[in-house]
Amino acid sequence: MRTPPISDVPVIPNSPEGKNEAAFQKAYNFTMQHEGGYVNHAKDPGGETKYGITKASYPNEDIANLTKERAAELYRRDYWNRIKAADMPEPIAMLAFDMAVNHGVGGAAKMIQQVVGAKADGLVGSKTLAKIKQVYNQNPVALIDGIVEKRRQFFRSLSTYDTFGRGWDARAIATSSEAKSVFDGEI
Repeated sequence: MRTPPISDVPVIPNSPEGKNEAAFQKAYNFTMQHEGGYVNHAKDPGGETKYGITKASYPNEDIANLTKERAAELYRRDYWNRIKAADMPEPIAMLAFDMAVNHGVGGAAKMIQQVVGAKADGLVGSKTLAKIKQVYNQNPVALIDGIVEKRRQFFRSLSTYDTFGRGWDARAIATSSEAKSVFDGEI
């Protein structure tokens, strides 16, 4: 009898793996609301893009024929796992993931590190995770607001802000609202 691939093994909902999968799916579904279908905008430095996956970042992917399933695989492997979202409080994981997709993992990590007072080296390790949890436990709303404001400052610094800024700002605000709704009533 063949052993099923790990992706075919059911995840127990209340297990750590099940909670991580549920958090990833929630963050992924939210981010996909802001990532469109196929585009190749002349002013987008990422070039050809589909579901937020760019040719600049994935030169060997067939962007035009990219499926949502393949996009989810790339998102989990290259953004969710690399930013260590599973080790963050869920509202911050959602923000961190969406920022990693939008700004790259290093850029997202640096912004979050600056807000929590960790060394802004773009690498999420045990010290960054501890600072995130510490600040989150003190005031989760202030942390979300601080991260979103740092993100919006970054957007405003980009030369393409005049072209894409309104959409980016709307996304940052929507991400803030979504992150806060994750623990609505617990604040």
